[in-house]
Amino acid sequence: MKELAPSSALPLAYYIVAHAGLALALLVLVVDPALPGASFYHPRMVALVHLVTIPWLSGSILGSFYIVGPLALRVPMAAGKGDWIAFSSFVFGTIGMVGHFWINTYDGMAWSAGFVSGAIAWVGLRAWRGLRESPAPWPVSLHVALAFFNILAAASLGILIGFDRTRGFLGVSPLAAMFAHAHIAAVGWATMMVVGLSYRLIPMILPAAMPAGSRLARSAWLLEAGLVILVFALLGAPAWVPLGTLLILAGLGAFVTQIRTIVQRRLPRPPALPPRDWSTWQMHVAFVWLLVAAVVGAALGFGVGGESRLTLMWIYGVAGLIGFLAQIVTGMQGRLVPFYAWYRAFGAKGGPPAVAANALPTPRFARPVFVLWTAGVPLLAWGLPTGSELLIRLAALCLLGGTGLGMTYIVHMLRSAGAKPGVLAPTSGSRSPGR
Repeated sequence: MKELAPSSALPLAYYIVAHAGLALALLVLVVDPALPGASFYHPRMVALVHLVTIPWLSGSILGSFYIVGPLALRVPMAAGKGDWIAFSSFVFGTIGMVGHFWINTYDGMAWSAGFVSGAIAWVGLRAWRGLRESPAPWPVSLHVALAFFNILAAASLGILIGFDRTRGFLGVSPLAAMFAHAHIAAVGWATMMVVGLSYRLIPMILPAAMPAGSRLARSAWLLEAGLVILVFALLGAPAWVPLGTLLILAGLGAFVTQIRTIVQRRLPRPPALPPRDWSTWQMHVAFVWLLVAAVVGAALGFGVGGESRLTLMWIYGVAGLIGFLAQIVTGMQGRLVPFYAWYRAFGAKGGPPAVAANALPTPRFARPVFVLWTAGVPLLAWGLPTGSELLIRLAALCLLGGTGLGMTYIVHMLRSAGAKPGVLAPTSGSRSPGR
């Protein structure tokens, strides 16, 4: 069934934009490590943050969904004209948003955000339609559906915030509204999607038996309930912040419990896979940073900090946004792209490539990517709150190197499988790519 063979060039196009966005943000920090200053709430720092959240996180998620949807969820995601129009809208809107943030013109940012929102809505609509017929467990579909709902809610609030900056009609603190918007995007979109897809991807990667049952839905309900309460609290009812924080932590705890169960049900390891899977290890490190973000976030939610509160907020942001979300995207790409490359080559050749998907990962690229990210994140978490330009520049250089090598690794795997990265290959039927 060609709709379930992800051989379009669209995922690669999203990945190129994602890497370019993250690389640009890091390059700015290399050139001007003093830019963050003492506060993260100024236009140019907000522009850098959105280079991480929009092209890197959202672009990677959208591109990956054209791979994960067919392979893990059995959702047809064959790319057509509408999908390429949506991609163009995403790129155009991203450039407009970041550019208008940089020059501090919020009306232009808000209008540009509409193009990004339209692209996400297109992919979300395709996902929602496909999930109705998907054989994947309903709790997994629930996570995905909530993630798309949340990002559109975050985008709507962000657009309102943009127009409010010049009109003042919301009647809430701009900083409080920004925190609410950030948490809807980070927790409700990126984290919810990572949690939901992990229930399908982690068993594929290990490999292990696929989980099932209504218990998988606990993380979705707890994360969503905690998010709703936290946003309500941030917008004007601060007494509810601890409850929202506790529910989000409970949702993450439910997720970790399920992952531990999955790990205990491992299946025989594919013989073609390299002895040490560095991309999977990178996901392990990302989960360590999730724990750091959860602990620091809980401290902030319960009012701990005093004079050191700003320092904790910097650490919370780096741990959650860079250490967990940005890094787990890198790790997952290292394990998704081999399957994508195999299907790309299959479509180009009209038959199975000579190289198995599990033989495409190589420590030649995956290991230095792992090392550079593992070094860069703690340096950034130390440098930003202390204002150390040396540490910020070193961190940015490490992460920039990891980002560049990550894109090179993707191209290497495509070429190794026999797929030309720039060619839109026709899609054919396929058999298992794994061994």
